[in-house]
Amino acid sequence: MKIVADENIPLVNEFFSRLGTVTCLPGRTLSSADVRDADALIVRSVTRVNEALLAGSNVKFVGTCTIGVDHLDQAYLSAQGIRWSSAPGCNANSVVEFVYAALSHLDINWLPVKFGIIGCGNVGGLLYKRLKAQGVDVRCYDPNLSPVQNPDLTTLEEVLACDVISMHTPLVVTGPYPSFHLLGHKELSQLKPDAVLINAGRGAVINNQALLEILNARPDLRVVLDVWEPEPDISLELLDKVLLGSPHIAGYSYDGKLNGTEIVYQALCKHIDTQPKASLAALVPPLENNQLRVDDENRTVFEIAQSLIKQVYDIVADDARLRETARKALAGEIKFGEGFDNLRKHYPKRREFHNYQVHLESVSEADKRWLQILGFRCV
Repeated sequence: MKIVADENIPLVNEFFSRLGTVTCLPGRTLSSADVRDADALIVRSVTRVNEALLAGSNVKFVGTCTIGVDHLDQAYLSAQGIRWSSAPGCNANSVVEFVYAALSHLDINWLPVKFGIIGCGNVGGLLYKRLKAQGVDVRCYDPNLSPVQNPDLTTLEEVLACDVISMHTPLVVTGPYPSFHLLGHKELSQLKPDAVLINAGRGAVINNQALLEILNARPDLRVVLDVWEPEPDISLELLDKVLLGSPHIAGYSYDGKLNGTEIVYQALCKHIDTQPKASLAALVPPLENNQLRVDDENRTVFEIAQSLIKQVYDIVADDARLRETARKALAGEIKFGEGFDNLRKHYPKRREFHNYQVHLESVSEADKRWLQILGFRCV
């Protein structure tokens, strides 16, 4: 079996070479010539998989190691009898931790606020469950769900009236509930003073030009963008206006990417009717040097969480790297789009909270449980 894969997929050879010959190439520039002789194609979200890429090829299986599937032409794949698989939920925890890290850095205690979530699938649903378990007042908008599935469903207008709004919708351009430009000038104008808006779903769910116009008029708004319209050639003017910007890496924890690799590997094994012979448990050893300490005396649980999150995930470094890339592009030293992709390609290994053990001396059992909801293992 010949397998073509995005070179940025971790452990791609360790998993897929057991099934055939693997050729690794840059995902954004994959061409029809690259995949013509392939039997299977393994990608991430930067590769548009459609007739232009696959026509005349031998590809019978496409796997995307991501939650989102808007980069796959599903109608074409089905019409050609090409089986496809994604990795739903693989990096949901990573994105949720990105949201917590952003709020922590902005010194926004999410406990006393009214928190809005737009899109409550794998990612938004996990964030919702964590926030509810921590006692947060949450409002959700997702027209694809029923009140039985989520009792805190409400209107988009009510969610936009919250103190913090976190967006986790896929990009949908057709059907009864399209998400393309879900937030335009009208919706963004409804945000309350000093509101926090986070988008870690898909860039085009927010009209980026409208957002720039709103931010030019309302510097009180606090915006965090991990996704943009369009990528990789984003608006540098908009980047200059947001408090935190990153190159579509909210779901780029090492653990999340590994989960995606394993899920798609298992799907390909099922496709060719063979038993999986590789697993994360066998390939990835426990994290070394995973002990965390924090001065927990006379500190609130939120302050303790801020200290722990910063030790594990320095979100400011993501922002700084993107802004330095913008500086170099404006100086004519590099092309910004290439720099954006390089930040993703060479993203530092970020491990999730559950890999770390926290030694606490003075906190209550209730506070320990609160920190454990974040994911930390407390002793």
